[in-house]
Amino acid sequence: MKCEHCTRKECSKKSKTDDQENVSIDTSSPAQEKEEKGEFHKLADAKIFLSDCLACDSCVTVEEGVQLSQQSAKDFFHVLNLNKKCDTSKHRVLVVSVCPQSLPYFAAKFNLSVTDASRRLCGFLKSLGVHYVFDTTIAADFSILESQKEFVRRYHRHSEEQRELPMLTSACPGWVRYAERVLGRPVIPHLCTAKSPQQIMGSLVKDYFARQQNLSPEKIFHVVVAPCYDKKLEALREGLSTTLNGARGTDCVLTSGEIAQIMEQSDLSVKDTAVDTLFGDVKEEVAVWRHDGVSSDGHLAHVFRHAAKELFGEHIEEINYRALRNKDFHEVTLEKNGEVLLRFAAAYGFRNIQNMILKLKKGKFPYHFVEVLACPRGCLNGRGQAQTEDGHTDRALLQQMEGIYSGIPVRPPESSAHVEELYQQWLEGTESPKVQEVLHTTYQSLEPCTDSLDMKW
Repeated sequence: MKCEHCTRKECSKKSKTDDQENVSIDTSSPAQEKEEKGEFHKLADAKIFLSDCLACDSCVTVEEGVQLSQQSAKDFFHVLNLNKKCDTSKHRVLVVSVCPQSLPYFAAKFNLSVTDASRRLCGFLKSLGVHYVFDTTIAADFSILESQKEFVRRYHRHSEEQRELPMLTSACPGWVRYAERVLGRPVIPHLCTAKSPQQIMGSLVKDYFARQQNLSPEKIFHVVVAPCYDKKLEALREGLSTTLNGARGTDCVLTSGEIAQIMEQSDLSVKDTAVDTLFGDVKEEVAVWRHDGVSSDGHLAHVFRHAAKELFGEHIEEINYRALRNKDFHEVTLEKNGEVLLRFAAAYGFRNIQNMILKLKKGKFPYHFVEVLACPRGCLNGRGQAQTEDGHTDRALLQQMEGIYSGIPVRPPESSAHVEELYQQWLEGTESPKVQEVLHTTYQSLEPCTDSLDMKW
């Protein structure tokens, strides 16, 4: 059955109703399961199909499938239960990082303000045994700042002989995986090399925070709460998710929906708690912020303002989005004396991505920069949170989440004193070789995989 986002003429994916054909992978033995059964075992039964993933180009290998089976609540509770046992040598520090696009889901789900939802989520996770709960906004700050600088460099280098533009964002793992596994060249050279917020957060936790706490990276189990299943695949991507010391930046990704299901099944007493900060000496409560984006991390808006100022000396206050062929394709332009100086676009959903790629290959794509997201209507519509039980978008919930998200105060990444401090203390300056090593990556064109499967974990 061909799924709605499929990008191939023929799709080998199975539908959710074909349960008897779905391959199930379980790496734990019955004895191990019996040993781990405790107060949390009833909470770890959520079944998520790979069909829910947006990277639907049949590109998940059997080896990746085994690794994906660990991206589940079962693995999370396995670590929690080990921490309750007497063998302290197996204890690990549990760190959970929450994406800002997940908070509106919890706010809408439990009828709370976004601040109260953050406190409720943090309190619940700590009642389970999590030691630290962080917000990934600071990681998005780095991703946006590095994207801004890269666009300006590409703009100066661009020529007919050296095609540096358009620059295509790389924060969406579904889009990046599709670009690497299916599109290949000539698309890959256009991908922004700045790592995604999740990848940068992994380095912050396993490198900077680990050093602050005098911990080895292996002693930290890092979980990311995210709005979509593709973040699970992103955590496995070799090279992107590793830190300077070689440790994997993210050990497990749980979707907002998976966490909400655990919360609904739990009878634990919860005390609302403020999220933690990466800076141990800071005691004030961390405010909830977002970037200036439409259901996204805001790369388009912030890169546009930075480019207008750096390249043309124009200070942009308000950005006017103009919808073109549909509500998921928007254009933003900077014009002066009738001349278009900058032309940016936001392309959400695979239909718009396909149209974009066709025009790019034909040399008829007029944009300097495109914010590309696999989910229609952006990250808030990730399949890990904005879905009904039958797998369709919950439009009423999504609309409520969009209203909540738009009400969160915007903080430009340049205004963060902590980011500047980290550039100097952790990365040895804003233009150091360490910045390139920690905050940037490379991409490679891979042949489409034929050894794939549809699994549930």
